[in-house]
Amino acid sequence: MDRRIGAYQRELIQTHYDEVENMYRQMRGWRHDYRNHIQTMKSYAAQGDFEAVCRYLDELDADLTTVDTVIKTGNRMADAILNSKISLAKSKHIPVVADAHIPYALNISELDLCVILGNLFDNAIEASLALPEEKRMIRIYMDMKGPQLYISLTNLTATKKQKKIGGRFRSTKGEGHGFGLVRIDAIVERLGGYLRRGSEDGAFTTELLLPQ
Repeated sequence: MDRRIGAYQRELIQTHYDEVENMYRQMRGWRHDYRNHIQTMKSYAAQGDFEAVCRYLDELDADLTTVDTVIKTGNRMADAILNSKISLAKSKHIPVVADAHIPYALNISELDLCVILGNLFDNAIEASLALPEEKRMIRIYMDMKGPQLYISLTNLTATKKQKKIGGRFRSTKGEGHGFGLVRIDAIVERLGGYLRRGSEDGAFTTELLLPQ
């Protein structure tokens, strides 16, 4: 079990590292091309072709949206995880509504935060892919509730209400999966926190309270 946990943690950290690196690679590429974009628009403007300038600006705006850092929670690790997962969700045509405000410093370890947020998003993305694009949605909310960190993540699902098996909601990824859910449960229990999962009206919600 220790070897499985160790391998799982290494895989999770590497996955998030790759996602964050990909996001910032795109941002660096866009910044590198910034001067060329300016020169192109100046050329259109010099010719008096302001319609072309507007079209070019619209294209740049759409391109920048795909790499923009959309979440600034106040905590760098949370920013890295959330922005990488939001970028991943958008690449799969899953809209994300995010509202997160947390302190710069948290008592929860970066590894634990990575496991919790990473798995919540991965499961939500997996469930969303079973839906038509126009019905997909993930909502994440994070804030401090007194001395506790509150996290709520909701995603739409293909079924009206999921069933529990052995007191737990079954992973949608099939046999052999669901280890991430167990890891979240273990972290919450170790920290003396609160965890609730609910499935109602075609939406699945996970809520956590973690002492700080």
